[in-house]
Amino acid sequence: MEKKYVMMEPPIDALIKKCGGSKYLLTCLVAKRAKELSNAYFAGEPQEKDPKVIAIAAEEVMEGKIIPGKY
Repeated sequence: MEKKYVMMEPPIDALIKKCGGSKYLLTCLVAKRAKELSNAYFAGEPQEKDPKVIAIAAEEVMEGKIIPGKY
């Protein structure tokens, strides 16, 4: 049986509201930040486990650390 990975937190609906209701803007914002996090991770020392860069980027949007239009 194949495992399914589903992001539960933060809720997608809440993230979309943070981006003015635009799924496209949310996707672009999270992807851009996740790429930055990934590049920083691979530039440093190897760790035991890969970070979940998409989840980290989504949490940053939810916390207001990344604001659409100012990032």
